[in-house]
Amino acid sequence: MTDPRAHGRFVSRELLLDNGVLHRYQVFVPARAAGGERPALILFLHGSGERGDDNRKQLEAGLGPVVRKRIDTFPAIVVFPQMHEDWTDEQRFDRTALAILDRAEAEFGADPARIYLTGLSMGGFASFDLALMQPDRFAAVVPICGGFKDPKVWDRQRIADLGGMWTPDEAAQRMKGAPFWIFHGGKDDVVPPRLSREMAEALKRAGADVRYTEFPEANHNSWDPAYASDALWTWLFAQQRRTMPTAR
Repeated sequence: MTDPRAHGRFVSRELLLDNGVLHRYQVFVPARAAGGERPALILFLHGSGERGDDNRKQLEAGLGPVVRKRIDTFPAIVVFPQMHEDWTDEQRFDRTALAILDRAEAEFGADPARIYLTGLSMGGFASFDLALMQPDRFAAVVPICGGFKDPKVWDRQRIADLGGMWTPDEAAQRMKGAPFWIFHGGKDDVVPPRLSREMAEALKRAGADVRYTEFPEANHNSWDPAYASDALWTWLFAQQRRTMPTAR
């Protein structure tokens, strides 16, 4: 009988939420030789340009092309949710992404001590949000060309989702248990680099293990040089949660 994990492969999945909204997502399952019996898992959060309902566009920028090039050697499960095109409430998608992560972690037998989080642009902002929402969940967080938007007093839904009104320094205190490697382009004219710089400094003040890399000549696309860095992957796969997350 052919081993389904003889080679790395992408599989499509669906999740129907209690509110009746159907979400489709992709999961990369690594070859057994690359990932072992209990692979690490990466949750990848795409940018605004990859929103839609085709369950394909979220693979086209960022981590998807990297995994395709290393399809038999990439060692981790990668989960690729997709936000609906007309769904402008990004905070609601944060909870959806976590629900998809729960489902994929259980289905594909991921190592709970090696759950990683990364995203670009809109997904870079969401990476900070998810790390704040579940600060004991992730072994490492890699936000790219994003930042942290502290909730406004009128935004009751966002306050509820994040569990309170957090300033960047308060958020950093809550997230400091996970190591961060933050990336941004020095010439980014879509998301100002200062947003990543400010969060890197806030995490440093909180005593977190944080690295910040700014590509001086890069505009908004700082994800290609970030994900092309061998140093990033060496660092990421060396991270492991020392304590297991509490029950969700």
